[in-house]
Amino acid sequence: MFYQKEVLANGVRILTQQVSHVRSVALGIWVDVGSRDESDTTAGISHYIEHMMFKGTENRTAKQIAEELDAVGGQLNAFTTKEYTCYYAKVLDEHFDLAVEVLTDMLFHSKIAEQDVEREKNVILEEIKMYEDAPDELVHDMFAKTIWSGHPLGRPIIGTTETVSSFNHQDLRDYMKHHYTPNRLVISVAGNITHQQVVEKLTPLLENLSGNQVNRRLELPNPAAQVNCRSKETEQVHMVIGAPGLCLGHDDVYIAQVVNTILGGGLSSRLFQEIREQRGLVYTVYSYHSSYYDTGIFGVYAGLSKQNVNQAMELIFKEINDLKRNGVSKEELQRAKDQLKGNLLLSMESVNTHMSRLGKSELYLGKVYSPEEIVEKLNRVTVEDTVRVSTQLFQPDKFSMAAIGPWTDCGDLQKVLETLKD
Repeated sequence: MFYQKEVLANGVRILTQQVSHVRSVALGIWVDVGSRDESDTTAGISHYIEHMMFKGTENRTAKQIAEELDAVGGQLNAFTTKEYTCYYAKVLDEHFDLAVEVLTDMLFHSKIAEQDVEREKNVILEEIKMYEDAPDELVHDMFAKTIWSGHPLGRPIIGTTETVSSFNHQDLRDYMKHHYTPNRLVISVAGNITHQQVVEKLTPLLENLSGNQVNRRLELPNPAAQVNCRSKETEQVHMVIGAPGLCLGHDDVYIAQVVNTILGGGLSSRLFQEIREQRGLVYTVYSYHSSYYDTGIFGVYAGLSKQNVNQAMELIFKEINDLKRNGVSKEELQRAKDQLKGNLLLSMESVNTHMSRLGKSELYLGKVYSPEEIVEKLNRVTVEDTVRVSTQLFQPDKFSMAAIGPWTDCGDLQKVLETLKD
């Protein structure tokens, strides 16, 4: 096997992959909690906790946390998603012990002091305002809210001004104590280091972690098909049209990736060539397929002038319907496969990618597919598969749409969408 796995007595999982030809090591601590685990009143708390892990521990000030890895040329960062939180570092192999000590200190000895929580609250509120000024990003949150109306997956990861303003330091401590339990931790390490070295370093720091084992209770989303439009004085209209996608463990998820690549996954994709290169209607147009534990989302984004919206919508549905009815040529299918395989294998030159694949795959699947196994799955995709999965994904009654732009009345979008999707 290309990776090794160790499970400590308390449930912490450690996965490693040795990459001998590099001088670096990437370390990630993955916590099986994200915005999906939150309620209406705790929306944004996972992201808030992520911020607070950098604000000082019992052993280090916030400044020392920032300085220690900087001083050896290392990287230290974190991010929160809808379904997990990740804290990670990348250093030269000789500084692996330092990276472990800083990261574990941050997560398991953080102060979460009252004055720091109140100060960081203003930072996060400014971050929310920043997203409000970025309609090309904001529209994706709007689309999630539209398609997953009333479900935690439909809420923004960052939370809202109201929820973030309401949190205090005890709220964060209680939430972290409840969710940051050993059975929900995955440690992934990739780089110029052996499995034994990693386990010997991490075990004394992790084996005594305790906490009641809390298993997640994830509510299955019930996707809605609707239009959500917001008036904002922007130069362009920013819109996303899409439908529910496939979960990460679905047998057809790699076929969906191929369909996405053909439709809008690059400069040679159908949408880019038709809407930008041939028609000149947009600067940016692309599609994406994102997978979660038990669902997914397939979307097409375009940023364009208001007068071009209807024509662009027509062209998007023209290409979608063509995929469903006529499929793809063998040459187009092979190009998409080669593109995906090339992207995958090139990404394998980064230890961060290896580390991320170990952590995310363990969280979602409980196993890690090798690059060779993924390539084989892609190789097996047929023309008939693309028609079958396109038909499954792009059902007329499943489409939703979100748009931001300088509207006075955007009610016509609903009528246009209803006409086109049939």
